[in-house]
Amino acid sequence: MSYIYVVQMNIPAEHEAEFNRVYDTEHVPMLSKVPGVNKVSRYLLEKTNDQKMQKYLAIYEIDSPAVVDSKAWNDASERGYWAPKIRPHATERHHSFFKKI
Repeated sequence: MSYIYVVQMNIPAEHEAEFNRVYDTEHVPMLSKVPGVNKVSRYLLEKTNDQKMQKYLAIYEIDSPAVVDSKAWNDASERGYWAPKIRPHATERHHSFFKKI
């Protein structure tokens, strides 16, 4: 079975440059190496009819939701600047799993 893990969030404007740098150069490469992660894609909101929609979206193609609960995922997500420098500034974070039908 195939799943996607969808992460949506906002980041204050004064932290956006560092957020994008760390996400692209550290966070995604580290999480991409976790067993069961097949692909990671990031998106920036361009247009919506929902004024509460988060500005940033990451889609992780994974083998199962258990991947995100694994020690390997946790270890990768805690490395680098993500946990201490970026995560504290992320707001309106939503995490969802979707199963391919």
